Amino acid sequence: MTSWGETVGVPTRNPLRLDDAVLDRVQTLVGAAVGEEAARMCVRFLVNTATTTVDLSEEAFVITGDIPAMWLRDSCLQLAPFLRLGDPELLEVAASLLRRHWRMIRLDPYANAFNATANGNRWDDDEPLQHPHVWERKWELDSLTHPLDLALRLERLGCTSWRSPDFLPALRVILEIVGIEQDHEVRSRYRFHRPGASPSDTLGRDGRGPLTRPTGLVWQGFRPSDDACELGFNIPANLYLASTLRGFADLPEVGGPAALLSQEILRAVKGSGIVDGVLAYEVDGAKGHVMLDDANVPSLLSLPWLGVLAADDPLYLATREVVLSAANPHFHTDAEGRGGVGSPHTPGPLVWPIGIAMAGLTALSPEERRDQLELLQDTTGGTGWMHEAYHVADPRQFTRPWFSWANSMFVDLALEIAGLPRPGTGLSPLELT
Repeated sequence: MTSWGETVGVPTRNPLRLDDAVLDRVQTLVGAAVGEEAARMCVRFLVNTATTTVDLSEEAFVITGDIPAMWLRDSCLQLAPFLRLGDPELLEVAASLLRRHWRMIRLDPYANAFNATANGNRWDDDEPLQHPHVWERKWELDSLTHPLDLALRLERLGCTSWRSPDFLPALRVILEIVGIEQDHEVRSRYRFHRPGASPSDTLGRDGRGPLTRPTGLVWQGFRPSDDACELGFNIPANLYLASTLRGFADLPEVGGPAALLSQEILRAVKGSGIVDGVLAYEVDGAKGHVMLDDANVPSLLSLPWLGVLAADDPLYLATREVVLSAANPHFHTDAEGRGGVGSPHTPGPLVWPIGIAMAGLTALSPEERRDQLELLQDTTGGTGWMHEAYHVADPRQFTRPWFSWANSMFVDLALEIAGLPRPGTGLSPLELT
């Protein structure tokens, strides 16, 4: 029987208890594929996520780790490795999470993070009229896409209990908001102003955010890092949404609008999102563009893992070459050339384990996948846990003592190497060229 070992964080009121048979399977498969130490880390990370971030008191509620709130994006990705295990009880936890997500999206489709109850807790007092269920109201397009993506993957696994009575109303709300934000300047009433905050933590122009010209792309105020967008059209987030919406095109109630939005976004990406043969990170619809990548998902690097582009797509490979080079201002390496993608969210030569894991998960060669996993093992700063970011020259300098999403990405990469495939969405990769 597997020993769960040490953990970090405080157990939730009604945590998820993983079956020992599931943990033994992980330890056996990962141990045979990449070694016992990586296997022990996987078991420890899975148990920690299950017992300190997942609460099953009602429908599943998954906090991000060291913050007592649920991010729509993070919670989906924290459960990503559980889907690889295929256990029906674990799939039901993910479905339960989505049933809560649909309710939260209906409550406020612009919010990125929520409280378990309507307790009024919040990150800051920037939105005096926000709903007491809302922890933060940063408009991030991927917050609405990740739950839809998770739903498609569960469906492919034969789990349909995510289809609660709130699903179709939530999808209608998503389509409505996305349509509005295709013409943010004229149609949107969304504003975000955080008094006294740094420019990365608020929106300029009295809360309206970056000026854009309508192209068919969807405007968003903040990146998946929770930092303000430099330009209003984030290309990986738009591609992720356009790809995912195709999975709902056959629904009689909303399929037509979903398919139309997907087509409009893809045309716009082809028209303004590709610059000098590679994908831009952000554009403004008026020939302005930003060439970089951020470790937070969706990123340009993560597009094959998300199912958006094929890993051997020439456009993706050209973009990947830029992302994993000095041409990306947030790519950092040490004196030996080891490192990865960071984020402007953590200024300085800081690498994000999520970025390293994603480089491995999207690699074409088994050798590169193993190299990235070994790098993750070597950069815990002596703590044995993944962090938000670490100093590329000294892993003992890091941000956030533990970060559940990063722990999950380590496990996801290890399970990939061990031969447990990630469930698909049933959609073929996009072709942009």
